[in-house]
Amino acid sequence: MMQRVTVLNPMGFAPTVTRKELAPRLSTLEGKTVYLVDCRFDDSDVFLGQMQAWFAEHMPGVRTVVKPISSVYLRDDPTTWEEIRARGHAAIVGVGH
Repeated sequence: MMQRVTVLNPMGFAPTVTRKELAPRLSTLEGKTVYLVDCRFDDSDVFLGQMQAWFAEHMPGVRTVVKPISSVYLRDDPTTWEEIRARGHAAIVGVGH
């Protein structure tokens, strides 16, 4: 007698991705404020703390601000992005390992 096995198809459906142009590069970071954005992904806060220490040692003329987003990385945070636009010159988004 043959057994019947039911299986599910594991193939998912990727979301539509809309391409955006990269921001223009700054000619220098000297005297600028760089936001280090913690998206609350595993260990991104640790990594960004190390990055902030690197900037302090190697580029002391660059001000860094570690900024955690208000929720989890799956949710948009318009308030944080607006703060960065208003007060920062650049941002590095930390997404963990």
